[in-house]
Amino acid sequence: MWSEFKKFALKGNVLDLAVGVIIGGAFGKIVTSLVNDLIMPLVGILLGGIDLTKQEYTFLDATIKYGTFLQTVVDFFIIAMSIFLFIRLLSRFKKKEEAAEVATVIDKTEELLAEIRDLLKENQAAISRTSEGKEN
Repeated sequence: MWSEFKKFALKGNVLDLAVGVIIGGAFGKIVTSLVNDLIMPLVGILLGGIDLTKQEYTFLDATIKYGTFLQTVVDFFIIAMSIFLFIRLLSRFKKKEEAAEVATVIDKTEELLAEIRDLLKENQAAISRTSEGKEN
């Protein structure tokens, strides 16, 4: 059981996933700081000096903190847009690599076909010479 777990845990996909989760967590902290410390204060200044994180509505015994919710929504959109742009960039690189691979396969195929053609010509010439020698 231990060897099976070790084989699973050391697969490339699992390690890639672990690295992605760690980097994603760190990226999330950076974006949260960007939103909390830079964007929302600027939005607050544009709205007349309002601190959105302190905006709340009290209804009976419940406090609805809609300012914090708005800040989290902005945080989400920045993270979502960043991930979208990153994946789009990776997709472009992957398409270029795939196009290069296809071109390489086509070049190899053409090369093999040319070799087959040349061998067939040589074989045909040899058969013709043999036929001419038998007729004489």
